Amino acid sequence: MVISRFWGAGPVPDTSSELYVGPPGRHCDVTIVTPTTREYNVVCGTLEGMRIVVCVKHVPDIQSDRRIEDGRLVRGEDDVLNELDENAVEAAVSLIEDNGGEVIALTMGPEDAHDAILRALQMGADRGVLVSDERLAGSDAIGTSVVLGAAIRRISSDTPVDLVITGMASLDGLTSMNPPALAAQLHLPFLGLAHALSVAPTSDSTDGTGIWSVQIERSADGFDDVLRARTPLVLSVTDQINEPRYPSFKTMKAARSKPVDEWDLDDLEAFEEHDELDQPLSAVRVLDAEERMRSEEHTIVTDSGDAGERLARYLLDEVK
Repeated sequence: MVISRFWGAGPVPDTSSELYVGPPGRHCDVTIVTPTTREYNVVCGTLEGMRIVVCVKHVPDIQSDRRIEDGRLVRGEDDVLNELDENAVEAAVSLIEDNGGEVIALTMGPEDAHDAILRALQMGADRGVLVSDERLAGSDAIGTSVVLGAAIRRISSDTPVDLVITGMASLDGLTSMNPPALAAQLHLPFLGLAHALSVAPTSDSTDGTGIWSVQIERSADGFDDVLRARTPLVLSVTDQINEPRYPSFKTMKAARSKPVDEWDLDDLEAFEEHDELDQPLSAVRVLDAEERMRSEEHTIVTDSGDAGERLARYLLDEVK
């Protein structure tokens, strides 16, 4: 009978007040052998290090001709992995290279969002999860956090997740709302807009939580902050934190054989909170959306040595 499951070190309920100190970051099961003599057996899993979920998004290429139909941005034509999410994938993979463990790339979207997962796998993620369902169409930032939160809880039901990493924003919406909303959904601390990151194991964990200490540096609202929290937590990173790697032919080929799970909303029902998946996943209804055309009228300023001054005068006089 398994009576305790934990990471690293943890108490052995009903059998001993002592602590079994397992390998840092390794999943362990404690089984009663002889209750009367307080004998127990500890079996530790093979996964060492951190378990990281990195959230990615498949978005229309910012260089493509994007358009709106029926009040929604058209997707699935020239879509790519969100550039700012490449920094999140790089941060996650770098942490695993330093500490060991597993990176799981997670996204929600139409079936072709699988390409975003594939790109993350090419960059070094170990496996992927795609949440795809027609009922997800039109989800806003809060609705997206509800779905991703349920997916992360399902991932954690097998083995706890230490860290959830996101990019600072998606280049289709640019709201930057999903990372803090996701932290709220998961009831976890949030460290946002990190441009520098360091992680170290802690030595005082006794309940299987908080075995990693995460410290970030960020610049926000005119201040330079240094923030620290213990895992599990949600972290967003900026494009200044690293330079994403370019996949080699070898890693691109290997990515094809990495596992990718596909779930729909029905697969997440057991992991939602307050029946939120049964509610509308967008609080806003778009009544009208149309492309704003550029005016045909324009002014050409020929540079004869004073173009900068003339342009500044034009902006002051014409652009109010």
